Amino acid sequence: MLEWIPRGLHRGIVTTAYPRRPEEAPPGFRGRVALRGDEPASAELEAVCPTGAIRSTGGRVSLDRGRCILCSACVAADPSRFEFEPEYETAARRRGALIVNDSERAPGELRRTLAQQSRTLRRSIHVRHVDAGSDGAEEWEISALTNPFYDMQRLGLFFTLSPRHADILLVTGGVTRPMETPLLRAFEVMPHPKAVVAAGTDACSGGLATGVGGVAGGVDEVLPVDVYVPGSPPSPIALLHGLLLAAGVVTREAAA
Repeated sequence: MLEWIPRGLHRGIVTTAYPRRPEEAPPGFRGRVALRGDEPASAELEAVCPTGAIRSTGGRVSLDRGRCILCSACVAADPSRFEFEPEYETAARRRGALIVNDSERAPGELRRTLAQQSRTLRRSIHVRHVDAGSDGAEEWEISALTNPFYDMQRLGLFFTLSPRHADILLVTGGVTRPMETPLLRAFEVMPHPKAVVAAGTDACSGGLATGVGGVAGGVDEVLPVDVYVPGSPPSPIALLHGLLLAAGVVTREAAA
């Protein structure tokens, strides 16, 4: 153990300073897909996306980041129109805010943050994670939140095993039919004020499982969602952004 003391003194603090200072994503990081230009496109472009995230209406193309699984099929098919952005802060408080270049999207309900609901929550916010049908990718990123680099506890965020002690319900995966009732029960026993964060593309929209009989869909098909964190899977910083957005610690949302 003593060998870690000089190593720590030599390397200094390695924990990220986010959100006090922005965390820059490395070049080439697939944070989200950006839609460039407004040139007309054929309806054949829709067939490129396996989750139906791309829509072409009257030559106008829109991109639903809540359905995007970052597979790169659209970037490969039309690199002049689609490209990856090395962006960490991808969370939004409205489902419609994840749809780029859609003039017909509904604004959606803007729910209050935990900070707006109560003055008692300051630096001790407990998070209950529920896997409602995930493929396991999001769980790897969530587990990283407790390591020394991200260290979510420095921000007053703590995981709890009981929903009765939780302020935020962090849900991953498209909600499968067998998980609907347990998810509802977890939400119902949480004390007020409380918030729900849908983490990952599957939780935001159902992802690849959309339309499958055993899957209800995204989390908002079962519960009121306060924050959507797209990505397949979202990075730990993106998850922190979503949790802090739900808590009201940060207010900046993902820009279209």
